[in-house]
Amino acid sequence: MNNYTKYIVLFFLFGLLILIRVFENELFYDPYLVFFQNDYLYIDSPRRELAKLVAFTCLRYSLNTIISLVILHLLFIENSVVKFAAILYVLAFIILMLLYLYFVVNPRQEDYYMFFNVRRFLIQPIGLLVLIPAFYYYKIRR
Repeated sequence: MNNYTKYIVLFFLFGLLILIRVFENELFYDPYLVFFQNDYLYIDSPRRELAKLVAFTCLRYSLNTIISLVILHLLFIENSVVKFAAILYVLAFIILMLLYLYFVVNPRQEDYYMFFNVRRFLIQPIGLLVLIPAFYYYKIRR
């Protein structure tokens, strides 16, 4: 793939990540979107449908992960980078989802800030923002 095509595809993929964020209210069931926009440290946790919430959170994480892995593949062209990133994404998903479920099932006001951050790692492509510089550093140090 020449550089021109690669940049167009990367632009498109980053655009998809942005569109997922922009249309999150329309695409995903998440009562915590509104909850965390308000003064959440002083109000009770919203009513939610647990199965639906978990399904849509998994869907959003999966979409962000797939797009992120394709971006990493285009940037670094090495299958080992993509495999390592995929393993990291799976491990992070297991750990973060367990914490997320704990916070959803046991909502306590003193845990809201930690819950907010765990949820942020699940619904936003923060892993990509960490992995791009890490893999770039690895590449230049080899």
